[in-house]
Amino acid sequence: MSRFFATGSDSESEESLSFEEAPPKASGGNFKQSLLLSDDEEDTKRVVRSAKDKRFEELTNLIKTIRNAMKIRDMAKCLEEFEQLCRAFLKSKNIVDKEGVPSFYIRLLADLEDYLNQLWEDKEGKKKMNKNNAKALSTLRQKIRKYNRDFEAEITSYKENPQESADEEEEKEEDDSEGSSSESERDDEDGVSAKSFLKKKPEGVSEASKFLKSAKESGDESSSSDDDDDGEGWGEDTEESGSESSGDEEGKSKSLATVFLKKTAGPDRPSIKKSEKKKKIQKVRLEEEQLEGEGEEGDGPWEKVKGGVPLLKEKPKMFAKGTEINTAVVVKKLNEILQARGKKGTDRAAQIDLLHALAAISNENNLGQGILVKIKFNIIASLYDYNPNLAAFMKPDMWKKCLDCIDELLDILFENNNIFIGENIAEDSENLAVSEQPFRVRGCILTLAERMDEEFTKIMQNTDPHSQEYVDNLKDEGRVCGIIDRLLSYMENKGSTEEICRVYLRRIMHTYYKFDYKAHRRSLGLQGETKSEQDQEESEGEDSAVIMDRLCKFIYAKDRTDRIRTCAILCHIYHHALHSRWYQARDLMLMSHLQDNIQHADPPVQILYNRTMVQLGICAFRQGMIKDAHNALLDIQSSGRAKELLGQGLLMRNMQERNAEQEKIEKRRQVPFHMHINLELLECVYLVSAMLLEIPYMAAHEFDARRRMISKQFHHQLRVGERQPLLGPPESMREHVVAASKAMKMGDWRTCHSFIINEKMNSKVWDLFPETQRVREMLVRKIQEESLRTYLFTYSSVYDSISMQTLSEMFELEIPTVHSIISKMIINEELMASLDQPTQTVVMHRTEPTSLQNMALQLAEKLGSLVENNERIFDLKQGVYGGYFNRDQKGGYQQKQSYQRDQKGSYQQKQGGYQRGGYRNQNQGGY
Repeated sequence: MSRFFATGSDSESEESLSFEEAPPKASGGNFKQSLLLSDDEEDTKRVVRSAKDKRFEELTNLIKTIRNAMKIRDMAKCLEEFEQLCRAFLKSKNIVDKEGVPSFYIRLLADLEDYLNQLWEDKEGKKKMNKNNAKALSTLRQKIRKYNRDFEAEITSYKENPQESADEEEEKEEDDSEGSSSESERDDEDGVSAKSFLKKKPEGVSEASKFLKSAKESGDESSSSDDDDDGEGWGEDTEESGSESSGDEEGKSKSLATVFLKKTAGPDRPSIKKSEKKKKIQKVRLEEEQLEGEGEEGDGPWEKVKGGVPLLKEKPKMFAKGTEINTAVVVKKLNEILQARGKKGTDRAAQIDLLHALAAISNENNLGQGILVKIKFNIIASLYDYNPNLAAFMKPDMWKKCLDCIDELLDILFENNNIFIGENIAEDSENLAVSEQPFRVRGCILTLAERMDEEFTKIMQNTDPHSQEYVDNLKDEGRVCGIIDRLLSYMENKGSTEEICRVYLRRIMHTYYKFDYKAHRRSLGLQGETKSEQDQEESEGEDSAVIMDRLCKFIYAKDRTDRIRTCAILCHIYHHALHSRWYQARDLMLMSHLQDNIQHADPPVQILYNRTMVQLGICAFRQGMIKDAHNALLDIQSSGRAKELLGQGLLMRNMQERNAEQEKIEKRRQVPFHMHINLELLECVYLVSAMLLEIPYMAAHEFDARRRMISKQFHHQLRVGERQPLLGPPESMREHVVAASKAMKMGDWRTCHSFIINEKMNSKVWDLFPETQRVREMLVRKIQEESLRTYLFTYSSVYDSISMQTLSEMFELEIPTVHSIISKMIINEELMASLDQPTQTVVMHRTEPTSLQNMALQLAEKLGSLVENNERIFDLKQGVYGGYFNRDQKGGYQQKQSYQRDQKGSYQQKQGGYQRGGYRNQNQGGY
């Protein structure tokens, strides 16, 4: 049995699918139940909506709410609903990516922005607003301007050709009918008419529209008279009339009764009878049908009007019809366009389009290449100005346009040798007309190319390095380098020495960090290639080493600024070190004396210096120069801020040390990801170098209390390893180095070798070197040699003599190598022994104390220092004269005591001894 009970009513809608509930009537204790179903109930089917429909319905509902809030100027509601709309749009991102941004969404963004600008300009209306609405208006205006930047292209195309879908039209009509009552009241209060958001009639008014107008006027008169009688504008039967008017909406637009009829019912007057209302509604419907028929027969169907906000102005025409287009007219138009540059509210995208159109007009009228070059300069400058924020990077479409424009400009400059450009050319002295050749144009192509290079760096800095997008953006470096190469050849012919140095440095900065695999293969002399293939490979281009040498030497000779020369030297050293030219890199660094005054350089140059020193240390390690490698890497690694010093990221700090503005500046100095140095490889190289130096030194000075630490970071890692309660197999790179160090302490080079060189360490570190096998062989050799030295330091007191043959087999070294290591230790007085040449043995002299004697010496030394500390503390407690000088322990104290006993005589004698002449007489006479 159903739980719904219903009774019929006059206001019941014929198309309603809902059940209406009425209280049951009692008759003899039984309830009569009657269930009234609509006629279409049986035909209704369950509708399954797609995700797209659900999302778009959510968006349209929010848009409807925003438009209602716009009509009543409720800015707080607008702001709240707009934020919800943005969140709903983010949820619909997957659908929008497939289907595109819906037109109704773009329409709302455009209408809302124009509406807010209109309100903002209406100062009287703003004064009447309450605080909440005024604050919400300001906030919403800023948000919509920022938000609309992402949809500039779509909004521009919509404004050029505004269209409304049928759904939006219906929604608008519904809004108009529902909000008509509240609009008429609020228009008088707020001063801004919501009629600007109603439909606008076309200029050519048909008879039907005239009839509507007269009907509306008569409706207004009657409503005004009703208002005078009532005292209150609106009646209580709003809901009833709304339900009645919604009866026959199918197949037609909404009844016009809701537009120009007011429901007049007040508390002091009886309401109009329902029958009279029905008659009025039927009459209006008949009139509407007649009007529609007349419209179809006479003037054709009614036009859809562009609604929402005031119509936008059309694009300004370039030139009036019949204007003779010459150079002067084009230059005047160009100056007009440029006057708006940088002003608040200027549409930067439209400005770029106007400049492109002006260039096309110049080409069509054959005004010459001079004016075209000037326009191109301004187009590129406008593209750079598109993002006013320095930290923001160019969008992909603008970036492509920029590269294309610079290429086109260079094409023009290469094709026409009679064009002279320069910053020193004044605008008054420019020659742009065809008759005034050679052309003279104000501008600097080098500045544009430098800005392009900086924009490319910003794009790479702001792209996720682990995404495919980064790889796609990195492909543009080929075009950037190509433009710089073309500019380089142009400047070599027409540029000054200073400009040539600047463009050379740009080329160097794109070359110094790249490993030249072609030159590396040629140096190795790979077998299996035919001579023709090698010749072909060599003819593809000269080595990067030759290019770097030529460019850097020109800068060394010609540059007048220290900064360009410093950068060129550092890049040259880095390139040498990257290609394992250790001696050239080291000599250039020592001759430049950069390490003496690099602290006075600007931060980007200091970052470049740090990168160069790190690369120099890694190069020394590859060459087996362990001590040089450690010294080069010591400053960077000991600071604990290698990541920050190399410009590869920021460390977390307190806001006191670095505020938000400083953080932004430091982020702009970061090196793009493809130029990074592997920090794990760097730390491994440093720790292995420290291990090879520190472990033999620790073994040699095991009982020396005053021994110094070579590497604090290495000792810290050893202490961390010793503090672990449970030692498992090493996992990280640091744990491998610590485990290898412990094995080397015992002289076990095989275990040490297995911890340093294994599959895990190969994949993390050693395989990243270009000459992997040679580095591994060098490491094995160094581990064997240093393990031998450690073994001799540790166990020399145990042996009377030891055979070099035994040592050679134990450490798998050749006898001459063992001989040279031991000889060097004896010469440096590290090992007290002598070599017996006939028997090939090392005879120990046993001059070193045994371990027990060493421990006894250490104890005695510590006790002595403890006694001295106690005596000093005791003397300080007793006071200087009463305690320290009166003690009778040592000769020195007694001597001081003698000065204290006879204070007048001996002390004066002391004063006289140290202060002769006038000072003594002064003391005797004055005191």
